[in-house]
Amino acid sequence: MLGGSVVIAFIRFGVSLAGTILLYSILSEPRYNKKQTIVRYTVFSLVLMSAACIWYVLDWESCVRIVAFAMFICFSFFAVSMSCDPLFLSVYKLALTFYLLAVFLIGGLEVSILFFGRNVWVDIAVRTVLIGGIAFLLEKYVKKSIRGFSHYVEYELDHFSVTVMVISILFGIGFILNPNLAINTPFRLFQIATNFILTGALQLLVFRLYLHIGKEKEYEREKQLMEMNQRLLERNLEILEDSVETSRRIRHDVRHHNAVIAEYARLGQVQELLQYVKEYQKETEAHTSETICANMAVNHVLCAYTRKARKEQIKVIFDVSLDKYVAIPNIDLITILANAYENAIYGCIEVKKQNTGRECVIYLKIQRKKNKLAVFCSNTCRMETELKDGKPKPEFTGGIGVLSIIKTAEKYEGEYDFQNNNGVFVFRLVLKIPQTEADEI
Repeated sequence: MLGGSVVIAFIRFGVSLAGTILLYSILSEPRYNKKQTIVRYTVFSLVLMSAACIWYVLDWESCVRIVAFAMFICFSFFAVSMSCDPLFLSVYKLALTFYLLAVFLIGGLEVSILFFGRNVWVDIAVRTVLIGGIAFLLEKYVKKSIRGFSHYVEYELDHFSVTVMVISILFGIGFILNPNLAINTPFRLFQIATNFILTGALQLLVFRLYLHIGKEKEYEREKQLMEMNQRLLERNLEILEDSVETSRRIRHDVRHHNAVIAEYARLGQVQELLQYVKEYQKETEAHTSETICANMAVNHVLCAYTRKARKEQIKVIFDVSLDKYVAIPNIDLITILANAYENAIYGCIEVKKQNTGRECVIYLKIQRKKNKLAVFCSNTCRMETELKDGKPKPEFTGGIGVLSIIKTAEKYEGEYDFQNNNGVFVFRLVLKIPQTEADEI
């Protein structure tokens, strides 16, 4: 602290606090709109700076030593309430903001002490310039990636790792801002520079590490979607091949049926002809594709997977009530149902590999209630099937499908859960059906 009147102290407090608020606002996701955010931060800043100035007048010595820590502890609690980021993520961003705070605080002090004879106005000017420069760099080069990084940290980084990162930053800041150390010795300046570089390098490495991890996860999800699409295409090809084969058989058989009918007619054997037509109709109905629901796209996919399940001697039970047209696109419905059905088949096959003698059953229920679509799928599964973060581990589902289901469900504000109920795996999902113009009328 360079001293000066209470007015100068008020200005320096204001510059530092405004800089901290500006940098934190760039890094964090605000909870309120722009106008509300500005008003709340302004009121908070005026109250806090006024309290700091009163402290400055009453006890200058203690104020100089710990006012910065006291102010920014208060700011920390307030800033967390102003951000919509998860708590541990807000704490990490606060620590990163305080690291930048140390940069412009020490920068202003050192320039003022070394080159301008401890001039307080130089300190204020340098702080302002550094804050503007840091804010410009954050806004132009870092803001987008740091908010994307926030998403990766939230979903990929565990709380212990975040805690270690925060502690490393705070230790560095605590060393830099220690008021008991002489601030103008060459060795002290070397320590400060080394600390800044090491702490900044650590955060840069962590930033790039988790940015890379997050991108790998995205690529993995895209790969899963491509594999899912490939498997759906394979099922569609199976349906097409069955249809072609059925058409060939019908064309081949129809000549023989026509010849028999013509012969019965020529001989006037009416009763025999009626009996033959009746048997022919019965045989035709037996080979007609199963109708599970009115939606043809969903029906074809469910039929294809049902044939696969029955080949594996898996019992399938349906309770499906789905209209021909649903406001949810067929591709999204198929993404959810095909993955859920295939995972269920995979779970049953794994049970059979254990030779437990258990009957494998898949039960699929689809119901629409007003503007909600409910999907329930249960299947026999291994007793040791485990969940991680509320989702089945890849080794128990074949490694594909769950992320695709979740990603698609989130498009429609879906609520889902997975459970293992003593060897019966249960998947439940409720989707919000988008409102169409016809519904509004």
